[in-house]
This record gives sequence, structure tokens and C-alpha cells, in this order.
Amino acid sequence: MKIHEFQAKELLRRYNVPLLSGGAAKTPLEAAAVAQTLPGPIWVVKSQIHAGGRGMGRFVGDVSDAELDKASKGEKAEGKGGVRLAKSHAEVRDAAAAMLGKRLVTKQTGREGRDVGTLYIEGGCEIARELYLAMLLDRTNNRILLMASSEGGVEIEETALHRPEAIFKVWADPITGLGAWQARDMGFHLGFKGKENAAFVKFALAIYDAYVGLDCSMVEINPLVVTKQGEVIALDAKMTFDDNALYRHPDVERMRDLHEEEPAEIEAAKWNLSFVKLDGDIGCLVNGAGLAMSTMDIIKFYGGDPANFLDVGGGANAEQVAAAFRIITRDPNVKGILVNIFGGIMKCDTIADGVIAAVKEVGLKVPLVVRLQGTNVELGREKLASSGLNIVTVAHLEEAAEAIVSAVKKGA
Repeated sequence: MKIHEFQAKELLRRYNVPLLSGGAAKTPLEAAAVAQTLPGPIWVVKSQIHAGGRGMGRFVGDVSDAELDKASKGEKAEGKGGVRLAKSHAEVRDAAAAMLGKRLVTKQTGREGRDVGTLYIEGGCEIARELYLAMLLDRTNNRILLMASSEGGVEIEETALHRPEAIFKVWADPITGLGAWQARDMGFHLGFKGKENAAFVKFALAIYDAYVGLDCSMVEINPLVVTKQGEVIALDAKMTFDDNALYRHPDVERMRDLHEEEPAEIEAAKWNLSFVKLDGDIGCLVNGAGLAMSTMDIIKFYGGDPANFLDVGGGANAEQVAAAFRIITRDPNVKGILVNIFGGIMKCDTIADGVIAAVKEVGLKVPLVVRLQGTNVELGREKLASSGLNIVTVAHLEEAAEAIVSAVKKGA
């Protein structure tokens, strides 16, 4: 689960992470009122969406389509972005009026953008340096990883791609946690000295405490800034959480913003389905995450593009399968569907019942290829064959991928 910057900062304050004062606003008058409670002479007005690159983003309706295309690619574009400086309370109000209710396009939102319904108003500071810091789970080492770079800001992706040696990493011990000595050593690598390094150590340990205490999957501070007064401050904050641990944090779960999430993913969660929307045109219904990944890979191998990742799990019933099918068919981009089931606990005849029920309910307007193997496979194939529906059944995955890609291309 993701949350907004203003929510992340609210949580980080509980763990004594150094931050600037600020507050959220949903109207221009609220934004000006928040600014009046903060020290000037400069205020920062930030769009709150679940995406990065807000400062380089551009608003739909403010600039040309060509400039929006640049913004969606992370390129510098004409016009004002989703993070703006103001030198008076009136400018804060005007900036808020220009941003609220509009759609912001950034590199991470893609061309469709995201609607801005909330702003975060924050006091300014005198920045001496900008760095990058993040904490996440390194699944290769099965440890919590702290990574940082002296080259923070909007170009961190370019740094990671072209100069990976500029990113420093340390791993917390599963029993003793992140050591102050580890943070101190990282600080030296980042160029901190004396009191600044002591402040960085305190900062890093506070981030670790927040990460563990809140069951996070990622905490990203970009930029982490050093002020001219030598303070180490989180200027921005992104946090994501382990969904399986949210029952321990009802206050965090209440921060969920459904307007920022894909409606199909919300619907899938109600049925305990693992679903992620993608940009392709071939819908996938698969049991098992590994098999789902393999299915998407082989679709790409044969020249197609998957429209989603969808894992119905190992013990889904016919109702869940029917729900999964409905979710896929609601996507207007889907031009074909591939069902790939390897039956173990999941029985092939159960899948067949779910597919048949869903097709009869919502209709079938695109090619459907079903590949079944495993428990009750013959019964499942027999049910599909006798259904009277236009369903192509195959035995092998390569054959299935080739068939659906070919059918979609012919339809196009």
C-alpha cells in the first residue's frame, strides 16, 4: 500500500525523523491558512499524488500535448510543474488554485496523469546539498538494505543506471538491526564530517526504526538535504507498506487513498486475487505467481503484450475465477484473453466452470485461448468443449501463446 507525502511525514515525525513544518490543504483558502502558520519568507506548494517527478510534471490544459508528452518521458517541458515556490500567502493561494482539480502528468504517471485533490504546504529552507536515501528489503540477501547516494534529486534514476558505483549500500543485521557504525561509515562515504555526520547517523537510525516499526516495504527520501545550518532533513518522503501486516497498523490502513489506485486492482483485492494492470492488449488469467510471470514472458516472446498480471491462487473457486474474468474483460484495451492453468490444488474443471459462467454472464467479444494441465484436466476440457462457446483449448503453453498472439494480431 502507498500513501501520500504528507501522510508519510506524519508517520516519520513519530520516529523523530527531522522534517520541515507543513500541512495538507484541499482548497486554496486552506493552503493560504496553512502557510500563515509556517515561517517564511518562502513556502513550497506540492501536489499530492502517488507518483514521483512531480516538479518536472506538467498539468493537462496548461501546456500543449507535445509538452505533456515530454513531461511523461521525464524530459524538461515548458510550463509550471506540480511543485511550486511562493513568496507570499497570496502566491500560495494562487498556486493552489492553479493546481487543485487538475491532472498532473509525470514520468511515473504516464501520459494519462493523475488528478490532484490535495496539496502539501511546507516552509522553505536554505539547501546546501541534496542526497538520496532509501530503505527496502533486499530479497537476494534477505536483509533490510539502506542505500544512499550523494547525487540525489530528480536524476537518481540516471545515477543508478549510468553510475551505480555512486550508490552506497549497507545491510542491517536481522537480529541486532542497523548499527550506528554502519550509518557512520556510510556518512563518511557521502562526504559528511563532524556534526553533520552525527546528524546523518541519527537520521538513518530513525528511518530504520520507522521502517521496522511500521512494517514498511520501502521508505524513500529524495531529496535528503543538508541545510546551510548543517541540519539533515527529509525534504520529500515516500513510503509503501507490506499489505500482509496492515492488520497491525489500522491507522496506516486508514491512510489508503482509493482514488490513487487502479479500480480493477481494488476489485481484485475484494476477491483475494493478485492483479496488476499493464499496458498491453492480451489479458492473462493464471494460477500461481511464477506461472503468471512465465505466461507474460512467453506472450512477449511470441510478439504480444500482456494487459495484466492476474494470479487467482492455488485454491480459487469458480466464483473467484468468474470475478477474475470479469475484471479482465472490463479493460477496453484487452483484445484477447489467455487462460493458463496448471492444476494441483486448483482443479481444471473448477477453472472451466468459472470461465463458462463468466463468458455467459459478460459475453465474449475477443478471442479466448485456454490451456489446461493437471488435476481433472480431461473433465475441464470436456466442459469447455461442450459449452457451445467459442473457446480455443490447447495442451501446451507455447501453442497457447502463439494462438492468442496470432488471434489478436488478426483481429487488429
